Amino acid sequence: MRRGQGRGKAGPLFVAGLLLGACSAAKDADNAMGTGNDVVASNFANRMSGQPEPPLPAKPFEQKEKTDLLEFAYGYPAQAAQIPALVEKFGNTLKVNKSDALKMAREDQKAAKASGFPFHAHALETHWTVTADTPRFLALESESYVYTGGAHGMTGYDALLWDKDRKRETAVEALMTSPTAFAAAIHDRFCEALDKARAEKRGEPVKRSDDDDFTKCIDPMKQVLVPTSKDGKLIDGVTVVIGPYSAGPYAEGSYDIALPVDAAMRKAIKTEYQDAFVAVE
Repeated sequence: MRRGQGRGKAGPLFVAGLLLGACSAAKDADNAMGTGNDVVASNFANRMSGQPEPPLPAKPFEQKEKTDLLEFAYGYPAQAAQIPALVEKFGNTLKVNKSDALKMAREDQKAAKASGFPFHAHALETHWTVTADTPRFLALESESYVYTGGAHGMTGYDALLWDKDRKRETAVEALMTSPTAFAAAIHDRFCEALDKARAEKRGEPVKRSDDDDFTKCIDPMKQVLVPTSKDGKLIDGVTVVIGPYSAGPYAEGSYDIALPVDAAMRKAIKTEYQDAFVAVE
């Protein structure tokens, strides 16, 4: 953050003259380039009067790098870039993940050379996106792709919830009266929605069987739970994100089972957090 360099106390006429000059410059710039330069003139006036400039808006972060060893990418949205604790968290994760991925790629390259097999460059990509940005919570979902030279790569998911009131990261489970109560509240709706999604991918109805991992209803609490909001005011749903192999064969990919907030789900949320969720009669 930059501040005015002058240390002395400016008199009223001097400050007024600078402000008048800044306003006049801004007016001339408006005539030539439009009103967008009002911000520039305002910042100039603030500097000359000793007032700090407003912070620049955060920008999305993305790092990409491609070498013979590894194709690496890591990114997160502007909303996360505004929170120093998340910037530090993601920065540390980026360093560790990249270091580990490079180490594995080097070892694989060395082993392939010794065995006379071709080496295929590895890949590690992680991208965070916003699923809810309400006055109380910022919810993020990540999608990561990992390839280590095999027949195909794997995709994984994660979620992060930031409590704006308490200025700290929290877990989705921490909002629940208990995971057992929340699981009971969503179980039937989740199983029905999963069967429907499976049927759409397979082109035929699903006959549920506890003996078949790809037809039985799985435990939603063992998947990634992501709070969502359509209007940015309140949490209005929770999406159960299911990775490949968990609910169907690899070819079916992942499943996103969106569950709008209903009375049963809201009741399974702790009283102190219920105001952050839509009210349902």
